[in-house]
Amino acid sequence: MTHILDFEKPIVNLKEKIAELKNFTENSEIDLSAEIQTLEKRLSVLEDEIYGNLKPWNRVQMARHPMRPTTLDYIGKLFKDFIEFHGDRNYGDDEAIVAGLAYYMGEPVTVIGHQRGKDTKENIRRNFGMPHPEGYRKALRHMKQAEKFNRPIICFIDTKGAFPGKAAEERGQSEAIARNLMEMAGLTVPIICIVIGEGGSGGALALGVGDQIHMLENSTYSVISPEGAAALLWKDSGQAKRAAETMKITAYDLKELNVIDQVIPEPKGGAHRDIDKQAENIGKVIQNSLNSLSKLTKEELLENRWEKYKQIGEYETI
Repeated sequence: MTHILDFEKPIVNLKEKIAELKNFTENSEIDLSAEIQTLEKRLSVLEDEIYGNLKPWNRVQMARHPMRPTTLDYIGKLFKDFIEFHGDRNYGDDEAIVAGLAYYMGEPVTVIGHQRGKDTKENIRRNFGMPHPEGYRKALRHMKQAEKFNRPIICFIDTKGAFPGKAAEERGQSEAIARNLMEMAGLTVPIICIVIGEGGSGGALALGVGDQIHMLENSTYSVISPEGAAALLWKDSGQAKRAAETMKITAYDLKELNVIDQVIPEPKGGAHRDIDKQAENIGKVIQNSLNSLSKLTKEELLENRWEKYKQIGEYETI
């Protein structure tokens, strides 16, 4: 196991102990199979206790895990004949967002998602998954194309947020995000959004106006990072763990608040422990969503989308 999180250390220590006993048994005449079996049962119980009772900050750590599967990982597992397209036809190409065409269950779909790197070199190339305006404009270009050819849109969300740099602001970062929100609200094709890691602020929301929104069990979705919230509330980003407890950013919190439609389960230990199983879980949800949304007329689709977002939160009219 690589990249061990602090709360996972008791599990790792016990696994190492079991491995030592197995190795000792294989290289000696002493039979320790009974002791090994006892420890393996204890390991199963320990994993259930730890992974079954994760705190919000633990889920933040899981969502940020360096080995967590990315958009391209899932595209390779879920879709056939994916063709990626580049550029916004205005400024350039932003590799923090991937977009293209593919087949899902034999039907053409448009797939769009944030893409972070797996190592330092790739993270630099993809700007750590934080898009510039041209990334959002590339995404919108493909959304409008999907509408033109009546293709469903599937968005994978995984970003700390839109890139806040000077160049991004000069090229219209806020306008690009706002335009995506407006345009997605009125698209006449099904939109399915899946938060697979971090869903941070407007950078995530620019791909998040969907007919159905789903989240992986250990993903997060929030208007600000726990560190940012802690810095604002208590002038101390070191209070991030405390902030995470109060922000209601986990999949289960957001399901309870009716912000999302479904929590997608993860393998024990997180999506990175079994990518094939995780892709299978996501695939089932995509299929069910497409089946239900494909039965709606364009008018019903837009009306349901309006009602969905109108009912989020509490407000009163004057």
